Amino acid sequence: MTTPPPMSLLAELTHRCPLQCPYCSNPLRLDPRATELDTATWCRVMDEAATMGVLQVHFSGGEPMARSDLPDLVRHAAGVGLYSNLITSGVLLNPASLAALADAGLDHIQLSFQDALPDPGDRVANMTGAHAKKLEAARLIVAEGIPLTLNFVVHRQNAERVPAMLLLAEQLGARRVEIAHTQYYGWGLLNRDALLPDRAQLALTEQAVAEARTRLAGRMTIDFVTPDYYAEEPKPCMGGWGQRFMNVSPTGRVLPCHAAESIPNVEFPSVAETSLADIWENAPLFTMFRGTDWMPEPCRSCSAQTQDWGGCRCQALALAGNAGAADPVCHKAPDHGIVERAIAARPETPPAFRYRRYGSA
Repeated sequence: MTTPPPMSLLAELTHRCPLQCPYCSNPLRLDPRATELDTATWCRVMDEAATMGVLQVHFSGGEPMARSDLPDLVRHAAGVGLYSNLITSGVLLNPASLAALADAGLDHIQLSFQDALPDPGDRVANMTGAHAKKLEAARLIVAEGIPLTLNFVVHRQNAERVPAMLLLAEQLGARRVEIAHTQYYGWGLLNRDALLPDRAQLALTEQAVAEARTRLAGRMTIDFVTPDYYAEEPKPCMGGWGQRFMNVSPTGRVLPCHAAESIPNVEFPSVAETSLADIWENAPLFTMFRGTDWMPEPCRSCSAQTQDWGGCRCQALALAGNAGAADPVCHKAPDHGIVERAIAARPETPPAFRYRRYGSA
């Protein structure tokens, strides 16, 4: 293999989820349950990943705990030497299901929260009682001794509660917390006017994170993701397109990132037809934006080209209509005015969230 192997496999086991978050990273068109990969195929995928040199598997969704075979998949991951991380809403977790995952060898859990308070959290999740279930899930996880990361998605309607989010993470015993501003593609783009903060709100979240990092140094790691629209330079897409991550969808499509299915006129390779190694090395979807040869100006002559790798291809498509364009969030990009106009057009009063309909998966 001439291309270094990916570090991580993101296994999207299902698009089913009891929540309906308005910034959901799932595609607008969800894969139905009947088309999901079976247990044996997921185990084969993990075998191939381990053989390639992949180190980690992240079980995601939708809600991965909707899969009754999740403990079997965790056990198989442990058997082939993959570090396993469960990315979950926590609302389906209970003492019995957690014990089964712990017995199977689960290494880590990332638990999502929509807010620090129950009412706004339940409103964003569009599920009554979701916040209470998450609190109980966090307590069970810590009691079980499984390392816990809490993830809070931040937006204009909860930004002022970032200090409370950090305090909640501390109280619940999380080892790591992610304060991650919403990214605007898919459902996040559809709900952008309801989610996009202003610069003053961003400054407050930055200050809260800086103060907490000082106060909690050595006790809890705090990751902070700024909203792309206010960044002068783009973030590297998944650490660089086709360089660090492989994403397998519920039906077996293999992607460089979870939003790549939005790119038109490309063939999406499948684990049903091709090995992971061959897809990683040779599939046009993985090679089309790998490295720097594909880059247009100003990326091609930019000194940061191997730091940001041209930014997010799916964001370039969503905003500029071209996945091969410079990411418009970059202040040097020809299409940067699209971002500036989106910020300027942000309504003073956020509109109602647009949720997916139940039954669409």
